[in-house]
Amino acid sequence: MTDDDAAREDADANDDAAANDDAAANDATAADATYRRATHDDYADVEAFTQETWSDRDGSDYIPRIYHDWIEADDPDAQETQFTCVAEVDGTVVSIAQVVLLSAHEAWCQGMRTDPAYRGEGIGKVLTHEMWDWARERGATVARNMVFSWNMAGLGHSRGVGFAPATEFRWMHPDPDADASPPEGFSLAADVNAAWSYWSASDAREHLRGLGLTADESWAVSELDRETFADAADERALLAVQSDRGTHAVTYRVREYEREDDDGVERRHAEYGAAAWDSMDALRALVAGIQRDAAAVDADETRVLVPETARHVSDASLARAGISDEPDFVMAADLTADYRNDAHLR
Repeated sequence: MTDDDAAREDADANDDAAANDDAAANDATAADATYRRATHDDYADVEAFTQETWSDRDGSDYIPRIYHDWIEADDPDAQETQFTCVAEVDGTVVSIAQVVLLSAHEAWCQGMRTDPAYRGEGIGKVLTHEMWDWARERGATVARNMVFSWNMAGLGHSRGVGFAPATEFRWMHPDPDADASPPEGFSLAADVNAAWSYWSASDAREHLRGLGLTADESWAVSELDRETFADAADERALLAVQSDRGTHAVTYRVREYEREDDDGVERRHAEYGAAAWDSMDALRALVAGIQRDAAAVDADETRVLVPETARHVSDASLARAGISDEPDFVMAADLTADYRNDAHLR
């Protein structure tokens, strides 16, 4: 997938249409379905059951808009790192999901959808396990996904197929400002070693289980390492807040992308993968660094991943840095487990 996919509306944080809260409106079961790689010819079926995914929240599903670019059907290289799986019943595709390898041991699951008429029969569950099989055969030991906190159906489905709670986060949205300046005594540096040392010992890292946004896949998180910060410093931006007392905060820019707002006006966004800080002044300095950096890449808006804790969220509010109304949840599954045996869920 390309960075442009980050423009999709509220993206894979949903993973909800495979939920099993509705009774199936047919006699098909998971055993009646055929599970295979998605093709371009499947578009009409997928488009038909994803049109109304978020109609109750005045949203639209991104999958019909990006389907042909999203799947890897005609790209042998992409087939090495991602698998878009569909379930087919009597010649009609009724469920879809995608798994992407983010590292040698991490897989990311997204776009999990099932036709409402086929929910409740375990089709989405078997499809998920087909993806996990594919990822495990290629060395992955953990699979993760992202679900909006308001998405009760998506949360229930994720738990039901074998995902477990991992962490939660919220978005901070400081306005770009080329003239923003940190509090007196603080400065910003692209110091990879200092940033990594600070992050490694931070409470943000502990809460987030070491996860942050990855530059390789939009709307996905993976385990951060020193190379994450080194790549950001070389290719985008690494912001470490320092004073004569040491390093106090860190974040890194993941990507920039364009997206139309509700009025059809294209706006440029700058996205930052995770933020950690140890005091209000450190946060204010970090926010100033983000504002200046975002302005430097001509961004109109920003989005910064922050831990969903009382301290971090209230700090962002106190700093008037803009904070999203609701958190997002990250779920994780152990691919070394016998996940097809429901006993591991109890």
